[in-house]
Amino acid sequence: MTHLPLREFLPNVSSLVYGCMGLGGGWNANSINDADIKQAHQVIDAAIDNKINYFDQADIYTFGKAEQVFGKVLAERPALRQEMYLQSKCGIRFADDLGPKRYDLSAQWIQSSVDKSLAQLHTDYLDVLVLHRPDPLMQPTEIAQVFSQLKTAGKVRFLGVSNMQQHQVQALQQELDAPLVLNQVEMSLQKHDWLDETVYAGNQAGKDINFTPGMMQYCQQQRMQIQAWGSLCQGLYSGMDVSDQPIAVQQTSQLVQALAEQYHTTAEAILLSWLMQHPSQIQPVIGTTNLQRINACSQATQVSLSREHWYALYVSAKGQELP
Repeated sequence: MTHLPLREFLPNVSSLVYGCMGLGGGWNANSINDADIKQAHQVIDAAIDNKINYFDQADIYTFGKAEQVFGKVLAERPALRQEMYLQSKCGIRFADDLGPKRYDLSAQWIQSSVDKSLAQLHTDYLDVLVLHRPDPLMQPTEIAQVFSQLKTAGKVRFLGVSNMQQHQVQALQQELDAPLVLNQVEMSLQKHDWLDETVYAGNQAGKDINFTPGMMQYCQQQRMQIQAWGSLCQGLYSGMDVSDQPIAVQQTSQLVQALAEQYHTTAEAILLSWLMQHPSQIQPVIGTTNLQRINACSQATQVSLSREHWYALYVSAKGQELP
């Protein structure tokens, strides 16, 4: 595999990220229990055993329970913290008595979110703090100031963003003394607007593509790591029953399975290696709590698709030939 830009800041970081949104017992009001804690132990062990040492959290995942259950594991096995890199995201606030669901990247909210995440995760620091969604009211200068305070206090090592286009990233970066290290966006064989915007540049057929032209190239030029959430398409091409899906989905699922057999690997590995083969050196985030699928995903680092097979997957998922 190619050299991840993030390794300039976090040496030996894994090519895959384990996303913790599935931990904590679900999006409900139930408290975490022994079964949830046991699952977290098993998932963390499975990831590390498969050489995945980067864990992605967010303050909102399963209403905070994902961080809480992860923190239970670290409290019981504190030595694990030295074996992993840990990031968490903040900035999304659910509807409450103060207002509707909204985004909040104010200094006060970032500070309080980090303190809460550190307490829940039973750790003294985050390797990376990620701003979860672009807040239309965000003040880059204010964000730079609070990050500087958090970094000086030893609470956060690096700062990243999520779901931001290049102009938003630039506006933040110009106020920061340290580089933004990553941008996490939705990317997969199913969600391929990030590719389409390059293929359809200057083509009328691409006028409705919902992506920001140049974001991939900007991150690549700036040595920002691109992380892909939703990278496994929620199982759409790797085992889900697609008999009631459009013909393009059915054909793509069959192609993924055929290539998995040809490359002597798993369907999950084919999907992830397809992302990882892009020159921007994408770092996929996987979120399965199935231990066998974690193992299946880890095989992606051993796969190198031919150019023809890479394009075959892209064209199949699009359901039409390239312009």
